[in-house]
Amino acid sequence: MRETPEELEELQALLEASLSRSTSHLRSIVTENTLGAEQLTRVLTGMRTLALSTVTAKGEPRISGADGHFLHGKWHFGTARGAAKARHLAARPAASVAYMRGEDLGVFTHGTVEILNPDDGEPAADWPDLLEYFKDFYGENAFDWDHQVVYYRLHPHWMTVYAPDVAKLAAAP
Repeated sequence: MRETPEELEELQALLEASLSRSTSHLRSIVTENTLGAEQLTRVLTGMRTLALSTVTAKGEPRISGADGHFLHGKWHFGTARGAAKARHLAARPAASVAYMRGEDLGVFTHGTVEILNPDDGEPAADWPDLLEYFKDFYGENAFDWDHQVVYYRLHPHWMTVYAPDVAKLAAAP
């Protein structure tokens, strides 16, 4: 768990606010079947395969997979600089991600991406720490980290978690 107490508070407030402004149908499913911020950060360690949704210039939805890392209460993910999703996100930074582990866990997030390591500009202030984490995870020489890949942080404006059996979830690897 890499979250500070402030990040956990911010995540908890987001989860509560998101659920409160959701439809009554979604609230009826999730309210008694969810996780709090601290529980969620304990479950979402390491790499998780995300379904990432972007939008084309014509307004058509596109979905693809991405390696997701839940760090500091937000999703972080990368792709090749030449990938279609990189072009979509450069032009239209709104994105949605879903992480699902069978019927045991669903984490659904909508927000706006921030490019962490732009090819032509200043990287995010915390990029050196994140880059160290990614190099530890993927390997120091896995990519040309400056030019081959682009990394994003999804700043969520809505997030909800479905977890019908917290005890089972906590026991699973």
